[in-house]
Amino acid sequence: MEAIVLAAGYSSRANAFKMKLSLGKMTLLEQTISKFEGVCSKVIVVAGFQAERIQEEIVKICNNNTYSYQIKFVYNGNFKQGMFSSIQMGCNEVNAPDFFITPGDCPLVKKETIQQIADNKGNVVIPSFQFKGGHPIKLSEAVKQKILETDPESNLREVLNGYEKVYINVDDQGVLMDVDTQEDYQKAIDYYYKSI
Repeated sequence: MEAIVLAAGYSSRANAFKMKLSLGKMTLLEQTISKFEGVCSKVIVVAGFQAERIQEEIVKICNNNTYSYQIKFVYNGNFKQGMFSSIQMGCNEVNAPDFFITPGDCPLVKKETIQQIADNKGNVVIPSFQFKGGHPIKLSEAVKQKILETDPESNLREVLNGYEKVYINVDDQGVLMDVDTQEDYQKAIDYYYKSI
């Protein structure tokens, strides 16, 4: 199992470079990556805007911690085309039959949730909290091929519309929580400290 973490965006609504914002003793990016420990053999981080800052963060993560998986940094030179181009770049690096995709700003998902998603079969497996789909999603090799064959101007939703989706009900509000704004960041901090 492998994971693609999307970290190429502008963070424009956050008024800060959100991947490097602190959450506990880690950055948002490391919190997101850390959840794949014990489930994935490789985590692919796709960067674009301020990619060198993401690369520095990954070097620091690799130096400071002993995660059992490989962390691979990938630069998407076309990140201005949007998220789907980053998803395609990540898919080019995936060798496993199943893989996760998550935005890098979803740091509050529980590790048990990731294991739960990993244990379920299907081309598209989506965690759901109170009947709302969230992240990370798990995709099959067939979906990966379809993503790679699709026009870069398209989007992931279009691709996934062609597949039956398996929704897994999880007791984890973190699957719905991302950090787009300073207000989201404050909510994430509050939630994080309540849950530890």
